[in-house]
Order: sequence, then structure tokens, then C-alpha cells
Amino acid sequence: MKTIDQISFAGKKALIRVDFNVPLDGEYNITDDKRITAALPTIKKILKDGGAVILMSHLGRPKDGPTEKYSLKHIVPHLSDLLGQHVDFADDCIGAEATEKSAALEHGEVLLLENLRFYKEEEKGDKDFAEKLAKLGDIYVNDAFGTAHRAHASTAIIAQFFPEAKYFGYLMAAELDNADKVLNGAAKPFTAIMGGSKVSDKIELIESLLSKVDNLIIGGGMAYTFAKANGGSIGTSLVELDKLDLATSLVQKAKDKGVNLLLPLDNVIADAFANDANTGVAKTGEIQDNWMGLDIGPETVEAFSKVVAESKTILWNGPMGVFEMESFEKGTRAIAEAVVKVTENGAFSLIGGGDSAAAVAKFGLEDEVSYVSTGGGALLEYMEGKELPGVKAINE
Repeated sequence: MKTIDQISFAGKKALIRVDFNVPLDGEYNITDDKRITAALPTIKKILKDGGAVILMSHLGRPKDGPTEKYSLKHIVPHLSDLLGQHVDFADDCIGAEATEKSAALEHGEVLLLENLRFYKEEEKGDKDFAEKLAKLGDIYVNDAFGTAHRAHASTAIIAQFFPEAKYFGYLMAAELDNADKVLNGAAKPFTAIMGGSKVSDKIELIESLLSKVDNLIIGGGMAYTFAKANGGSIGTSLVELDKLDLATSLVQKAKDKGVNLLLPLDNVIADAFANDANTGVAKTGEIQDNWMGLDIGPETVEAFSKVVAESKTILWNGPMGVFEMESFEKGTRAIAEAVVKVTENGAFSLIGGGDSAAAVAKFGLEDEVSYVSTGGGALLEYMEGKELPGVKAINE
């Protein structure tokens, strides 16, 4: 793997693709800075070498060019605090100001460019746009795992302009190393925990994992599609009616491959999608009309936790219920605690990005598992066996 440890950046300008797509509140304060802090080791290594750093990222999904709420200038004060030094800002990612400020950078200095997605060319993977970005630096570093599955100008196309000077940053290297631990040579028993709302979002991942795992646990909203496919009553629970045959076929595939497939035995139900709704517990397939399942029940927690406790490798992608609401967080919290406990006993646990990462963060357990990925979609695609454009571009 071509990482930044293989080169000295002394006297060089490093153009780093980072993922600073962080949530901001109404007053542009950062509400979760994990993606920024994850990039700090790479930035600091280059500065310590005596290099200069030019950072480029996207923020949000701007529709029509420059938009105040999606300006990366809001990131500058906090980034400066984290680095303990002034961070300069260019009001554009290409053009005269970006070119001049990049050219004037001295070693040890940092420049942040404006939002790449203010240009439609970024997401289109436009080669001319990528070339304009490439002219700003001497060495290209990709440290944005969260966007590695996109063939965008700054994540994949740009690398061709640095044929002998393109590297993975520390975050990208760590993400790939940890994913490979699970994909190739996972210690057995290997348990995958799949949650989230839709089975259709995870179908390729589940099918890929069936040839690798010993146990497959399914919870969250997607479990009600399996319950319905099995002829059960699910009330007003979330369901994909066009995926019932798919659910049935996955159950059969698991059986054929000798995989222990665990579905919920009971559910915490509510008469409304609200934290203060009336709640109860119902056996799977026995949810009455006008009630919905919003979490796994106590029997299920016990059964799932027992399997987790006997595992040596765990991949978790997707919550067990609507963990954002206190009334329906118990299932997700209990599974998180079970994963932490088995990790303490020597198991390797990889938490997928997105909602799974948000859940362990909410419960304050991020540092108690082996690794929490910063990339939801990217990790999903990598686990499905797909080649990520942002990874391929460096390896070529």
C-alpha cells in the first residue's frame, strides 16, 4: 500500500483530499468533528516533514453553486484550533486566488480550499477540473475514505496527474487495513450484525457475507420484511413489500451455506412513531394492527448477545431500532455493549460508518471497540467486493 510513510514532504506542497463533510448547526457551529480529527495525523506528518498542506473537501450537497451554509470557511476556526496554527482559506477551489495562495504557501503552512461541490464538474469527474486542482500541489494524498466509492474529480480522476506522486493518508490506510482484517482472514466464529431500515440497501453486502460469516444477525427495520415474508403480522411496521421473495431467498441461501441466521424473536412496539408513544412487547409476527415495531425486544437482545459473546470477529452495520429516540434505544445499546464486552476479551470488532458509528458515539463506546469506520457507503461497497475508484486511482 502506497502510504505517506514512504516519502518525505520536505519542501513539497501536498494536495490532500480530506472528508470535512461535517454537520453544522444553524449558526454554522460544528456538531461532530470526528471527520476532521481523523485527518489530523496525516496533516501533522506532512507539516512535521517540512511540507505545506493544501486541503480540499466537499461539504453537504449544494445544488446551485456557492451557498453560504455549505461554505468550508465555517470549518477554518475549529481546524486552526485543532492544529494549533493559523489556517488560510481560499474563497474558491480553482482560479486566481487558489492558485496564488497555493503558490505562496511556505513550508509548515496550511491552506483550505472552498467547497469542491460548488462546481458540478467535481461530481461529474471532469478531467479539466481535476487538472486545475492538480496544478495546486506537488504530491497528491487521498485521505477521504468516506468518498472513496465516488469517481469524482478530486477523489479519482486527479490521481492521473500525479503518476509517481500519489499516496494514501493515514486514515485511508487504516480504513483499508481494518476492512481487510474482516474480509480476508477473519478469526472464527465471524458474526455480521446487519440493521437499518431496508433490506434492499444491504442485499449485496448480505449476499457477499454469506460465504464468509458463521453467524448473520438481522435487526432494525429490515427485519419486518423478513417477518412479513414468513407470513407474520407486522402491523404498521416498516416493510418492503416488493422484497418479500428476496428475504425468503436469503433465508434459504443462509441455510444452504450453513450460516446461522438470527432474526428477532420479539419486538418493542409502539402505537405511534414518537418517543412518548404507548409501548409494549410483541412476539415477531404477532404485532397487532396500528402498532409498529421500533426496536428488538428483550428475548432477542439475549439471543443476539449470546452469539456475539461467542464470536472472534464482528462486523456491525446498522442499528437494531430507532436508537435516536430514548424509548427505542435499548436494543441497539445492548448489542453495542455486547460487542464492547467481547472486544475486551480479544475479539476484533469493526463498526460500519453511518448510523452504526452514530450509535456507538451516542452511547460513548467509540473507544471500546476495535475500529469505527468513517465511511458508511464506502465501507459497504468495499465489503461487497467492489473496487473503490478512490482506492484504485492510488494503486494504479
